Amino acid sequence: MLRVNLTNHQYEIQIERHLLKKCGPWVQSLWKPQRIAVITDSNVAPLYGKMVTESLKACDFQVSMFVVPAGEQSKSLEQATNLYDLLAEDGFTRSDGIIALGGGVIGDLVGFVASTYMRGLHFLQIPTTLVSQVDSSIGGKTAVNTKNAKNLVGTFSQPDGVLIDPEVLKTLDDRRLREGIAEIIKSAAIADLELWQLLASMKDEFELLERAEEVIIPSLKVKRKVVEEDEFDNGSRLTLNFGHTIGHGIENTAGYGVVSHGEGVAVGMVMISKHAEEIGEMPAGTTEQLIHMIEKFHLPTQLTIDPQAVYQAITHDKKARGTQLKIILLEKIGQAKIVSIPIETMKDYL
Repeated sequence: MLRVNLTNHQYEIQIERHLLKKCGPWVQSLWKPQRIAVITDSNVAPLYGKMVTESLKACDFQVSMFVVPAGEQSKSLEQATNLYDLLAEDGFTRSDGIIALGGGVIGDLVGFVASTYMRGLHFLQIPTTLVSQVDSSIGGKTAVNTKNAKNLVGTFSQPDGVLIDPEVLKTLDDRRLREGIAEIIKSAAIADLELWQLLASMKDEFELLERAEEVIIPSLKVKRKVVEEDEFDNGSRLTLNFGHTIGHGIENTAGYGVVSHGEGVAVGMVMISKHAEEIGEMPAGTTEQLIHMIEKFHLPTQLTIDPQAVYQAITHDKKARGTQLKIILLEKIGQAKIVSIPIETMKDYL
């Protein structure tokens, strides 16, 4: 168990195999009897929807389950509006709660809906993918995408708790498993040399899956540290965006869902590091180490992109301030730095 301690809010992250079937008692320890909306997607609902709703009902909660289409396209204002209507039609009030059951798309979408419906309902995160278990389910960032940029519209809203059951990762397809590994590589690269060495000792993504807790917990500790230091993303928390500035631009221009978040981040880490090395902003050989690690887990290190289109997407990035953009580079493996550059300079990285 890990505890996140923020200035005005604290919550626990429970990490245990087979914990999902006991989610009712876990929720009961956090919330009094009330109505709960379990919001999930069309992939997760058949796998875990019944298990979760039955466990909740056994603990005297009144449960409704709403299912959205699986995929990045559901992370939209249109889908948020649909959920507002469903909640209103079902009579949900500010005394009721919401549970996000799914991957990063569901976590971001549901967190956004919970934080804005009736100006805010309390909510819980039950992440079911590796990327959401190591990254997006904690920290309180909620968002939806627009045609201009990924995560352009959102809020900061912290959950009341996070339940992580590594056993559910066994139902992920290989591509979704690798997507999460990209975030683990990022966490190791920016802040945890021991985690990097652990990843280096693993043969492939399938060994990592069997030893999931060993990488989930240190990845969460990396994120917890910067979230506690910088809840609203104005300082050290920006280091979590290593590879994301270019990665989000690639996702946006390819069409959401065509290139996965993890694939975009993997390529983004390599692209930004390669040019940074060339101009002396990163130590020689760092990019080669990244490429070797990324390729070992069968993630891409390059993609065919439209540089101008990606650049236009990056100009909408939330890390932009006027004509300046904050990018994340590595001092060395295990240590990151924040560098402010003119936005125009980003063209050189592409």
